[in-house]
Amino acid sequence: MRVVIAEDSVLLRAGVQSLLADVGIETAAAVDNGDDLLVAIRDHRPDLVIADVRMPPTFTDEGLRAALAARKEIPGLPVLVVSQYVEGSYAVDLIAEGTSGVGYLLKERVADVADFLEAVRRVASGGSAIDPDVVAQMLSRSRDPLEALTARETEVLAQMAQGLSNTAIAKALVVTQGAVENHISNIFAKLGLEASRDENRRIRAVLTYLDSTAVHA
Repeated sequence: MRVVIAEDSVLLRAGVQSLLADVGIETAAAVDNGDDLLVAIRDHRPDLVIADVRMPPTFTDEGLRAALAARKEIPGLPVLVVSQYVEGSYAVDLIAEGTSGVGYLLKERVADVADFLEAVRRVASGGSAIDPDVVAQMLSRSRDPLEALTARETEVLAQMAQGLSNTAIAKALVVTQGAVENHISNIFAKLGLEASRDENRRIRAVLTYLDSTAVHA
């Protein structure tokens, strides 16, 4: 088996490469960014891609986007994504077109060498390996996303949906602007809306609110 590894941490990249070498798995290329990952995949046509989600330059989702782009170019290319964080939305993107040959593990699982190598073999052979913590988050998101919000956070989100600024929300609810900002930060966290260069979290939060209220209307 030949793999391409994409991981910006030098130590983790070398560690994974060493683990694979110990069981006879060849690393065709080891890179530290999404652009080089795509080049390596095109050059080597590996049996498996192991990629971190967050890599330079923005440390958001470069690795995932490169892996998804590679799967479009090479249908069925096995991809095992690793992340330091539980990011259910990224897992959904990865498996949106099917679970054959895909995996999503938290980096802490790499420490369990036997389980990690089993995941590598399973994904490379066309199976799937999704971290239990990621599955739990994906399942929780299938419920009403607003259930996690407090009554006050729901009020703030409703005001946001009306197009009010933070200052206007503070005035309407008779609270400080700092309190509103804290509520909005909590809303983003509870709805799983991480900062992105491509999307506005405020708009995404409002869309989530509108979708949920429309379903329950």
